[in-house]
This record gives sequence, structure tokens and C-alpha cells, in this order.
Amino acid sequence: MTSKVTYLGDLRTSSIHIQSGNEIISDAPVDNNGKGEAFSPTDTVASALASCMLTIMGIKARDMGVAIEGTTAEVTKLMQAAPRKISGIKIIFNMQSDADEKSRTILERAAVTCPVYLSLNTDIEKDIVFNWGDNI
Repeated sequence: MTSKVTYLGDLRTSSIHIQSGNEIISDAPVDNNGKGEAFSPTDTVASALASCMLTIMGIKARDMGVAIEGTTAEVTKLMQAAPRKISGIKIIFNMQSDADEKSRTILERAAVTCPVYLSLNTDIEKDIVFNWGDNI
């Protein structure tokens, strides 16, 4: 088992990660009858994409001896009304690295091989931007 999710009432859930015991609280968003006091489930999906891409880049960067610590990702999730679903995810990576052009290309290509990226429905538009230190 990966996690245990409990409905707490009032459109809120608690997800407990079995291995670590860490907890994620989710709320329905304000535009869908919720309070919006925590990540919504779809916010979590969009953020998971950025996290996964950063993780894969981190693995590749470590293997290449390139530092990317301090890199951030600005995530924007777009929703479709009918049927209600994620229609797009925009991620702007602000890369903190002095990687050369070849390493940058390798890291960018590695990012789009992450399991979350590959698992998302192809109908979801993925707008991915990489801003390197010299073009932020």
C-alpha cells in the first residue's frame, strides 16, 4: 500500500504516506464548493508534475556532476469546465545552474521523461519553460 486517504468531511481529505507517515491535506477549491484552504487534488497533480520533473533532472544532474540546487518551478494549472478536468499545466523552471548548453539540453530532455509527465493524459496541454541563469 502506498497511502491511506481518509475523508475528513467538509470536502477535505487526509492522505498518509505509509512508508514515511507524512500527511497531505487536500480541500476542494473555492470554485468547486470548497474552502480552498489547502491544495486541491488537481493542484497536487500539477505540482507533482513539477516535482517529478525536478527529481528526474536532479538525478541526471547528479550523474553529470552538475549542480541545480535552488532551482524553482512556478506551476499554473488550467481547468476545463465541462467535463471538469485539468486542461493544461504551465511550468516555468527557474534553473539555478552554470550548466553548459549540452548539459542544459540533456537536463531538459530528461525532465520530460519523468513518470508523471508520461502518465498524464495527452489531452492535457503541457507548457514547459526553462529559464537558465543567463535568461531569467
